[in-house]
Amino acid sequence: MFRRKSIITVLATGMLLSSGVVYAQTNGAPNAQADTAFDNKVIKKINAENMYNTIKYLSAVPREAGTEGEVRGVEYIEGQFKSLGLETRRIPFPIYDYRTNRQLAEVDGVNLNGRAFSGSGSGKVTADLVDVGLAKDVQVDLTGKIALVGRGDITFVQKVQNVVAKGAVGVLMYNTSNSNNFGQAEGQVPAIAITQAQGKALVEKLKNGPVIATLDVDIEKIEKTSYVVEAKLKPNKNKDTGQIVTIGAHHDSVPNGPGANDDASGVSAVLELARIFVNTPIDTEIRFLTFGSEERGMVGSSFYVSQLPQSDIDRMVAHFQMDMIGGAEAGEDHPLGGLIMYTIDGQKNLVTDLGASSSSRMYDVAVPYGQLGRSDHQPFHDVGIPSALFIHSPVEPQYHKPTDTLEHISKEKLQQAASIVGGSAYQIVRPDTPALDRAHVAPASVEYNFENRPVD
Repeated sequence: MFRRKSIITVLATGMLLSSGVVYAQTNGAPNAQADTAFDNKVIKKINAENMYNTIKYLSAVPREAGTEGEVRGVEYIEGQFKSLGLETRRIPFPIYDYRTNRQLAEVDGVNLNGRAFSGSGSGKVTADLVDVGLAKDVQVDLTGKIALVGRGDITFVQKVQNVVAKGAVGVLMYNTSNSNNFGQAEGQVPAIAITQAQGKALVEKLKNGPVIATLDVDIEKIEKTSYVVEAKLKPNKNKDTGQIVTIGAHHDSVPNGPGANDDASGVSAVLELARIFVNTPIDTEIRFLTFGSEERGMVGSSFYVSQLPQSDIDRMVAHFQMDMIGGAEAGEDHPLGGLIMYTIDGQKNLVTDLGASSSSRMYDVAVPYGQLGRSDHQPFHDVGIPSALFIHSPVEPQYHKPTDTLEHISKEKLQQAASIVGGSAYQIVRPDTPALDRAHVAPASVEYNFENRPVD
């Protein structure tokens, strides 16, 4: 069964081999035309107007996780899947709101005016401060210490877990950009966020000797419910490869945000591709997924992956995640409106190989890839499923603002992103590729580049 390595070897036979996946080399026009003909079975049916109308409905009401707005969106998505005859279920999971009654971070008696993380543990601790960088691979003993942590590369929750595992009794986390937008960092110890300038100053101060910090947090925990919507499209039993492809987006928005682009746009493409694939011959199961609580730190997708049986994970060969694929003002002057494929480790995989190949056939531009987490491809990657995030980068000025509304949506960008993802997924699920590791017809490889492109 195929796993995640990208195309690495050209054989003398004219075939391309990628860790068990054989790609037909298609330098000649006939094969290229054949691939395009197969693409057309999907992309010619994509209707950007359908997608636009989905965004219009979803963005009429904010969809913050755990609110009636999310339920309204979930009911719409669930209804659309069911109307297509898909095996659909709404999967609830708990989330937590927090009321902060007290938050204090002092260093050597100076109040830093920090802000407690949503989900921080409560309590008061005074201890030595220890700089652990980004807390990705903590090697030092932090027993009885407060960890000074920089933002970046891994989630806030992972950072807290990593330092607590080494004995930390508190976390002081600083930004590594000028943004002060921090999310959720659930844990059992007090965790407070401070600014980039404050964090850098403390890193320097620690070079000159011990620094004593005090964290004092009192937070009340309030349980709510968020949802994942799952719809399964299964092939005919006598033509089933046994593999699974997943296509996802997140349906929640930021508090008080219409979330037209973030991420009603991604949801609109998931629904549109579901509509198309229902009437397209396939030999591989497709799961269409929308996740709640992405804005809280990929809580919904993490929950979904955690409850999958290992047998399902073993059969999943690719996860395509779409987030913010319709922003008219996103992407600056990059080709294809700034569309890029982000992977967690910054490495190519099956999803990016197919995405670059599809975009090259359709638009004569190979979509680049980069490295970024911060969306729902992370949990799939973490269990070994080749995954990538399709997004226009850098994001638009309306990102996470009340102005993320319908009038800033580009139908052309919706069409392009849905076509590239749809064409990529179809290369796996179409019947003449009977499981990619046994395929005689598969997309040509293309050259595509890594870009170190910040998303915001």
